Amino acid sequence: MNGGIKLIKVWLEVSDKEQKRRFEARIDDPLRQWKLSPMDLPSRSKWFEYSRARDLMLKATDTKWAPWHILHSDDKKRARLNCIRHILDQIPYKKAPHEKVKLPDRSMKGGVRRPGDAQRKKLVAQKY
Repeated sequence: MNGGIKLIKVWLEVSDKEQKRRFEARIDDPLRQWKLSPMDLPSRSKWFEYSRARDLMLKATDTKWAPWHILHSDDKKRARLNCIRHILDQIPYKKAPHEKVKLPDRSMKGGVRRPGDAQRKKLVAQKY
C-alpha cells in the first residue's frame, strides 16, 4: 500500500497580468526588491515555454493516487486560506472534545480607566 502517506500536490496558478503587476511593484519598491530572484525577470520572456512545460508536467504526474489541485492565486490572501482549507479537507480527522468557553466579566476593582491612558502619558512625557 502507501504506508499511510497521503501526497497532496497543489499548483499555484498566477495570471500573466497579476505576475506582471507583482514584478513591477517589486521593481519600484525598494522594500520588495529582495523578492526578485535572478531568474524572475528573464523568465518573463519564457512565459509560454514554461506554461507548456507546466502543462506537460501536470499531465504526466497527475494520478488517481496523487492528483494535482490547481489553485488560482491572483488574490494571495484568498489563495492561502483556500489552500489551507483544501489541505485540511484532504486529511480525515475527528473533532477534539472541548468545553464551551465563557468570557468572564471584567473586574472593576480600582476604578474605571480607558486602556492605554497610563502608557500614553508616559510616551508623551518621554517624547520631548
